[in-house]
Amino acid sequence: MSTGGAKDSELQVVAAPEKTKPALPPLPLAARTGSTALVEYTAPVLKEEEEDLELKLRRILENVPVRVSNTSGSSAGSGSGDFHQYRQMRRREQDRLARMDADYQRRKELAEFNMRREERMKAAEEQTEKKRLKRQRKKQRKKEKKMKPNAGGEECRREDDEDSDDVGDETGN
Repeated sequence: MSTGGAKDSELQVVAAPEKTKPALPPLPLAARTGSTALVEYTAPVLKEEEEDLELKLRRILENVPVRVSNTSGSSAGSGSGDFHQYRQMRRREQDRLARMDADYQRRKELAEFNMRREERMKAAEEQTEKKRLKRQRKKQRKKEKKMKPNAGGEECRREDDEDSDDVGDETGN
């Protein structure tokens, strides 16, 4: 309420200056495509090494079961059954480690056995190949000796012919 004093005359009503629209940044791609999401997810760009680690981690998480059993409560003290639970968990873990060690030893022995077996088979194959070549060379020499047209070869041929005639006579009787 005014009293009609000098203060009222000092106040003047002035028209507000016309405001121009502020320049807005361009709309994000998601807003242009019709998405109403406030935040759009963009996949992080990973290096090849990081990608390999991501794949390994994902594979581990998918294949390894998550087991939480007999967890202790959040109470301050431990109950009378906690020692027995601890002892049982400890025994299970030791059994698991013993099975892992036994499995490792079994696989190691099997690998060593297979390696020794392959070495023995390779050595046997080499011996067989050497003997085969020796037999083939002996057979080739014998064949060349038969085919040689010299006096010694003709005598051998005559003897072979006589042997074959004798065999023929025996079968004819």
